[in-house]
Amino acid sequence: MIPFVAFSIGRAWQGFWRNALMSLAATLTMVLMLTLLAGFFILQNVLLASLSFVEQKVEVVAYVQTTATDDQVQALVDRIKAMPETASVEYVTREQALEKFREAQQAQGREDLTKYLESNPLYGSVNVHLTHPQDLDAVTTALRDDPIVRNVLNIQALVDRVVTVTSIVRTAGLAMVAVVGVIVLFIIVNTIRLAVVARAEEIEIMRLVGASDAFIRWPFVFEGALVGLLGAVITLALLTAGAEPLSQAAVGFFNVLPLQLGSVGRDTAVLVFATGLGLGVLGSWVSVRTYLIR
Repeated sequence: MIPFVAFSIGRAWQGFWRNALMSLAATLTMVLMLTLLAGFFILQNVLLASLSFVEQKVEVVAYVQTTATDDQVQALVDRIKAMPETASVEYVTREQALEKFREAQQAQGREDLTKYLESNPLYGSVNVHLTHPQDLDAVTTALRDDPIVRNVLNIQALVDRVVTVTSIVRTAGLAMVAVVGVIVLFIIVNTIRLAVVARAEEIEIMRLVGASDAFIRWPFVFEGALVGLLGAVITLALLTAGAEPLSQAAVGFFNVLPLQLGSVGRDTAVLVFATGLGLGVLGSWVSVRTYLIR
């Protein structure tokens, strides 16, 4: 088994350089398509991270009656905090609400007119951050059922837009990645097929002397794998070289939205290597199989 694998790899290496022009064309095509694939993957992760950041800012605000006691408010906060649909709960007192209003007016350069008021007109509020925007109804219902809650701000329209946009971005991103993958496979299949056709005479001679289909097929499969791996290495080198300039260009955006992209770099590398190797092998297998069954 090992000698056969070594022989196939050696033949693949020879075939790659024997048809250097076609091999380089296949490799450059693979680089182009893997770069597009990685670009779409990174863009999708950035968009999803942006939407996740926005989702975390979705907040349900429930105003409480001015007659509510501290014990009643604390009981409400504890009950809502215990719900699995809530990420965090904060109680803002009337005094804190007034102070925030004054700070907002000052930041906007407006005159503070609250100093002319005889009393604080604002209500205390329970501010609830949701685990998922889809949990809005459950949390809103729980708040409205409490007797000390005066009213709950209606943010249903905002939540619906966030959920809709998130779903569209996820679906569109997966569709684009799938389309690019199909294009890569189509081009690799046809490129390897050209290499097979170019060596048709050699293959026919091998079949005439009794070579099995596996003996003929596996060097081409390894050649496709070589194209895929080489394309993946070049793609990752290009992405690494362009990472710093792209990061500097996007620094303003990331300052506005402090995104947490996690392991996108590692995931992109795994995606590029797996896609390059997988499509190279699959494309070669399909091309040679189609030729051999004639």
